[in-house]
Amino acid sequence: MNFSKKNIQRIAFLLVALVAINYLASFLVVRLDLTKNKRYTLADVSKETVKNTDQVIFVDVLLAGELPSEFKRLHTETKQLLEEFSTVNDKIKVNFIDPLDNNNSKQQNIQSLQELGLTPASVTVEEGNSMSREVVFPWALVNMGEKTVKVSLLQNTLGANSEQRVNNSIQQLEYAFADAFKQLTITEKKKIAVVRGHGELPDKYLADFLISLRNYYQLGEFHMDSLQNNPEKVLENLNRFDAAIIAKPTERFSENEKYILDQFIVNGGITLWMIDQVVADLDSLQNDRFTSFAYPADLNLDDLLFKYGVRIKKSLVQDLISTPVTVTDANGEIPINWFYSPMVRTANNHPINKGINVVKLEFANAIDTLPNTIKKTVLLKSSPQSKEVGVPREYSLDEFDAQQNIKEFNDGNKPLGVLLEGNFTSAFKNRVKPFSFKENKEMNSQENKMIVIADGDVANYNYVNKKPLINGVDKWTQQVYGNKDFLINCVNYLLDDDGLINIRSKEIALSFLNKEKVYHQKIKWQLVNIGLPIVLLLAFGGAYRFFRRKKYTI
Repeated sequence: MNFSKKNIQRIAFLLVALVAINYLASFLVVRLDLTKNKRYTLADVSKETVKNTDQVIFVDVLLAGELPSEFKRLHTETKQLLEEFSTVNDKIKVNFIDPLDNNNSKQQNIQSLQELGLTPASVTVEEGNSMSREVVFPWALVNMGEKTVKVSLLQNTLGANSEQRVNNSIQQLEYAFADAFKQLTITEKKKIAVVRGHGELPDKYLADFLISLRNYYQLGEFHMDSLQNNPEKVLENLNRFDAAIIAKPTERFSENEKYILDQFIVNGGITLWMIDQVVADLDSLQNDRFTSFAYPADLNLDDLLFKYGVRIKKSLVQDLISTPVTVTDANGEIPINWFYSPMVRTANNHPINKGINVVKLEFANAIDTLPNTIKKTVLLKSSPQSKEVGVPREYSLDEFDAQQNIKEFNDGNKPLGVLLEGNFTSAFKNRVKPFSFKENKEMNSQENKMIVIADGDVANYNYVNKKPLINGVDKWTQQVYGNKDFLINCVNYLLDDDGLINIRSKEIALSFLNKEKVYHQKIKWQLVNIGLPIVLLLAFGGAYRFFRRKKYTI
């Protein structure tokens, strides 16, 4: 075939144009999210966490290799989400790693990862009538410079199967990574006062919670009695903080100290209260009779909280859904029923408690919500199979050994943790003030928030029976309790200006194969997928042969 000079020029021009268009198109990335719930569209606030970052962020996802089917879906969703973040900032580099694929033994790898605080997930793999257990590490390590944030990809929920766990986890993926990026890139941290001076929870029980908070905020101990003769100065110092945490005080607050807290609140200060209104503790059972006495606490805070809209009752909640206590005999540790330790399943009614695993409490009190203009959201409540008992009362290790009358546990759903939002009125309004301050206020000018939890031990989640949990797992309930996630979410919501935590409310519905149905209908669908095409092919060939012979037969 002969080509003219003109045709050759046209072909060359066309080839150059195609190469140029391809090159220019490589800089233009168009992504369309056609899903009903926009699951592949990042929220604007998520984009902001990485948008202006100049440093390279390395994301190592420990989810590769041979994975159970549900975790393959988690792997795929994680990859797609991180690709979305990479389109916002190309300095995000993602690696998928099989943490068990190296020269060390599997057990050595598992131990090394656990020492880093990466708890494995044990997964049941079903194939026909056979079942096996696999270990998966659903974690990601987000690194920027010398800072590393661990991201849990799997949200454990009591009673959920593997598919439900993965579905819940995928719903929280965007928040999990956006939150990690925020921790790495945050420059201006708000200040939180950890209130001291009233016998609050010891440091060893608060340490993990406070260390986690340091990734977001500046923390400082604040002693309310530091300047007893100058309460005005104490209030002035407290007002320099954005929030205050009051964790299980055991000693009475003076009127001056109450007024300082009150004025802090009406001046816009955020508060997280973790309060016990009953004196009861497992340590007090260490005597010959293994018994002790619960009685009302006198913290002198009732009128303060009452004015804001809640009353912590001087009672104890017994719940059939609870963690046991342990005693040691000749055979080692044995568990004993202990209905004073509720395992609270959150209601998923707010970004704070969305997808959170059970929260462990100890000697919790019930909360009454009172009518006023403040909006109240119950974040924690006891199970339907619970009841409230009054104090003073005796309690003992063998209190629940005998057969319990289950019908008595029918007064449940007791509020144990409440979020309050609105314009708080001073508890000292129309009252004689303990001291005069130049800017005495009687009401918030702007909406404020506080959270009241009727259990001081909610922050003591790494200990059960005063003993530290190994790798954070309770060996009797096999749960990694959601207390830390819940408390971190509480503080982040209270101090959240950009609304990042609201991403936790995002709903994503995934469809999984029905394994039982697949197993029972396996042969049927094999015949449909393999046999039917063969039958159709033979039928078509036979028909074609018949009509062809008929057409050409004389």
